[in-house]
Amino acid sequence: MSEIIHPPGCTCGAHDEHTYSVSRRQALRSLGALGAGLTLGPTVALGSMGDGQRREELVGSRAVQSGQAGKFTILFTSDIHAQLHTHDEFFLENGKPVYKKRGGYGVLKTMIDTLRAEDPQNTLVIDGGDCFQGGGVAAMSEGRAIVPLMNHIGYDLILPGNWEVVYGKENMLKDLGGYRAAKVCANMWHEKVFEGCPPSSDLHGDQAGELIFPPYWTTVVAGVKIGFIGYNDPLTPKRQSPAYSCGIRFTKPEVNVAKYVRILRDYEQCAMVFLVTHMGLAQQVDLANKNEVEGVDLILGADTHERVRKPLEAKYSKVVEPGAFGSFLARLDVVVENGQVKDSHYELLDVDPERYAADAGMLKLVDEVSAPYKEQLGKVVGSTKNTLVRYYVIENPMDNLITDALMWKLKPDIAISNGFRFCPPIVADGKNPTPITNDHLWSMIPVDSDAKYGEATGEQLWNWLEKELHNVFAKDPAKRFGGWVVRFKGMTANFTMHNDLGKRVNWIKVGGKPIDLDRYYTIAACDREGDPDHVLCRLEHVRNPRLAGITMHTILREYFGKFSPVAPKVEGRITATDAPQHILSQLEGYDYEFR
Repeated sequence: MSEIIHPPGCTCGAHDEHTYSVSRRQALRSLGALGAGLTLGPTVALGSMGDGQRREELVGSRAVQSGQAGKFTILFTSDIHAQLHTHDEFFLENGKPVYKKRGGYGVLKTMIDTLRAEDPQNTLVIDGGDCFQGGGVAAMSEGRAIVPLMNHIGYDLILPGNWEVVYGKENMLKDLGGYRAAKVCANMWHEKVFEGCPPSSDLHGDQAGELIFPPYWTTVVAGVKIGFIGYNDPLTPKRQSPAYSCGIRFTKPEVNVAKYVRILRDYEQCAMVFLVTHMGLAQQVDLANKNEVEGVDLILGADTHERVRKPLEAKYSKVVEPGAFGSFLARLDVVVENGQVKDSHYELLDVDPERYAADAGMLKLVDEVSAPYKEQLGKVVGSTKNTLVRYYVIENPMDNLITDALMWKLKPDIAISNGFRFCPPIVADGKNPTPITNDHLWSMIPVDSDAKYGEATGEQLWNWLEKELHNVFAKDPAKRFGGWVVRFKGMTANFTMHNDLGKRVNWIKVGGKPIDLDRYYTIAACDREGDPDHVLCRLEHVRNPRLAGITMHTILREYFGKFSPVAPKVEGRITATDAPQHILSQLEGYDYEFR
């Protein structure tokens, strides 16, 4: 089917996003003539990956050093989640967990400044979202405290992530508006609010149907123009509390990505086109296999905190993710000659405090923005004898702790915690209990929601678990979101990961007994703002829904006060017949290992 495209500025058919005058393939074949040799197309090889020596050879080549060829560099972070300080980070070495100090805004600032100083005019610094939510200072300032930190690093381009909506649309616009960096997102639209939304959500109702942010951004580096198109997770209103997205409509990238690729390749004559996406690794790989992204050289992905050390090859593009919590920095070096891309190299680098001493100016700024909340967030509320880590897909100690506390305080039949990958590890040394502070609580549970009760039959629970497992392990990656199995206490279950929807759950027990499909069970979880009253942790049509009169953080503080030092561990609350208990990624079929 041939389609019609209009160049930037044309008002005709502005909402007809699937139409072009020539086929995509015809246009791509004509790019050499249109762009006067500015592009090699979307099949640019990314060189020998993950090898620092290879990068040094590339940037130190005779052609680059003599000026015959130029080079530009992209530095990429994502999912920092307001982790301000150097922290313990999880690594897998020889099949065993190892913890090393990584991250911190001070260290990240020094590292980026050092790498940018190699070629300041031709280095771009990009972030893929989820910056101003996930820590105590961010939560208590509704993201405002993070803005000066990001500005001090000096980002050139920023994409809003799925958690940027957490303080509501108006705060999102103000926080992102405070960034000096350019913003892009081609699938977040102003929309009329629905019933139950706060009044501030409709302040931009007269802009309904318009994009909230520019869809793309271009710049010239090393003598060539390159372009970036942004996409946030279209499932954001489902993954987060629906109220956070009041006044915002999300669409899938397939709706308009081909149009913007064409604009950048054809009219803007970009030598390379990048997508900056915050959708999760499985969905990003799925997108890279769709013909709508033909013409995209690389997808700079985010959301699932995956550490892609070698770009994942899909049919039409390649995909990377740069880890999380400011612990890692992705680097892409591209060599260009006579307006053409000649070679490139990608690697994922550790933000290592032993290699990069923390920037004094950034540390001072972190102290300044943290000062109003320091006393409250620094208060010790408990301790742990076991390391609390959250990277495992199926079950982890941190969520077992949360559901233990829910079960103790509220005494339901089943306590549920949504699957997150929030919070860097809280490492216990095996000698003295490790303190846990209020700041840790904000990292563990990023929103201090009310606890809520509901009642559901065994059959409802069975069907709910089938649906939750499908969200994580669907054979069609486009149907996956999040990436982690829901957590619980009081219930145990076994499933087969590779089975079809409706056939994964093998058995469920409640209180040690086989589940009774006809019996009603009492469930406790958090209340998600904006959900219908009958919904409890995405479990629909619960009976007798009611608030428990206490928040999640308060429950944890009381639990720590009674039981510290705690010692949660992985204990087989949910197991798979065809996957190890400590699986670290849901992505299969590609050359990738989380480590």
